[in-house]
Amino acid sequence: MSRMLEGGCFVTGLREGVPMRQGTLHIWNLVGRDSGAEAISLRALEMAPGVSPAWSNADCDEILYVMSGSATLFLDGRSFDVVAGTGVHLAPGVSFCARVAGPAPLVMVSSRCPEPREQGAPPAHAVETVGRSAAGVTTPIVRLADREACPTGDRWYRVLVDRDVGCLTATQFVGSIPPGRAPDHHHHYEEVLCILRGRGRMWAGAQSAPIEEGSCIFLPRGQSHCVENTGGSELRLLGVFHPAGSPAVRY
Repeated sequence: MSRMLEGGCFVTGLREGVPMRQGTLHIWNLVGRDSGAEAISLRALEMAPGVSPAWSNADCDEILYVMSGSATLFLDGRSFDVVAGTGVHLAPGVSFCARVAGPAPLVMVSSRCPEPREQGAPPAHAVETVGRSAAGVTTPIVRLADREACPTGDRWYRVLVDRDVGCLTATQFVGSIPPGRAPDHHHHYEEVLCILRGRGRMWAGAQSAPIEEGSCIFLPRGQSHCVENTGGSELRLLGVFHPAGSPAVRY
């Protein structure tokens, strides 16, 4: 169940509400303009075994992260095998579809910047699945295990999608939070979070809500907040924010 907090911040679940369905694809719209965001969105995508519908975005970047499962992704015909812990940049105009071998579904979270004005299931269309030459083309796939950890005190973060893979509108990162609570802070950007492991509380000013694996969070620009780790081991989260920048910058 969604929980509203101070300043328009809220916490919801990865599969909150009734999904839209198209073929093998289920979509949960979790954060967007209709929930107070100015530009960023957050969606959960679940693709059953088989070939997913294909889509592309005319005027926005889409940043994806594989939560669980494995698949072969086709981006403008270039094929990439992905597993959990993979970040994906889908640039404007690039077509996307997934071939999921199964037996488990492919679960991804998606952020679009800026979010398209019209919401709905992506239009299905044919996708060429013959590999093309990658010469001179930035690789749009980033694996968490291949990224260097950047320490910030007793925490660390690893950037996956940013300008290095051609995304100029947003930054995607994975961060680690040890047990305890750090001082409240705010950012000059909009941010969405998804908890990957652990449990804790999301604080927005004086209000808080419990969070656990699969919890999704929207943080408006300038809202004072803090993620508290109430467990005995690492809390790990996925973050995407707009406009792009460094996850270490806070005020």
